[in-house]
Amino acid sequence: MTFHHDATRVPSRRRALQMAGVAALAAVLAPRLSRATEAQVADEMKALFGGKTMGEGKIKLDLPEIAENGLVVPINIDVESPMSETDFVRSVHVFADGNPLPQVVTYHFTPESGRASASTRMRLAQTQNVIAVAEMSSGALYSAKAQVKVTIGGCGG
Repeated sequence: MTFHHDATRVPSRRRALQMAGVAALAAVLAPRLSRATEAQVADEMKALFGGKTMGEGKIKLDLPEIAENGLVVPINIDVESPMSETDFVRSVHVFADGNPLPQVVTYHFTPESGRASASTRMRLAQTQNVIAVAEMSSGALYSAKAQVKVTIGGCGG
C-alpha cells in the first residue's frame, strides 16, 4: 500500500510551525507598533469637537500617578454639574495617547443619571497621558489631563 502526499494541500510540519511562529510574533508586536500619538489624539479631538475652546475645572480625573500593572489601571471620572433638565453633562470622552486607538471610551449621561460619574479599568501599555473631555448640554467643553507612569512589574520602566 502506498500513501500519496500532496505537498500543495498539506503544509509540512516545519512550514506549519514557521507560519505559527510568524503569526505569534505579529500578535505580540502589532499592539506595540501601533500606538496613538499626541497628534493623533489631537486630530481625533478636533474631529469630534472642531475648534471649540475647552475650559478647565469641573472634571475630577482620578488615576494613579504610577501604575505597577498596566493591565488594570483604575480610572474614575466625576464631572461637577447640577444634572438638571437645562444644565447637565451630555457625554464624557476619554482619550489616551499611547493606546492603539486614541479614543478609549465614551460615557453618555442624561439629567436622569443624577450624577455624571463613571469608573472603569483600562489597559495602558506604557507611560502616557489620559485626557477626559466633558461635553455639556450647553455645548461647552471642559477637559482634564493626567499622566500615568506604567512600570514593568513594579520595577520602573
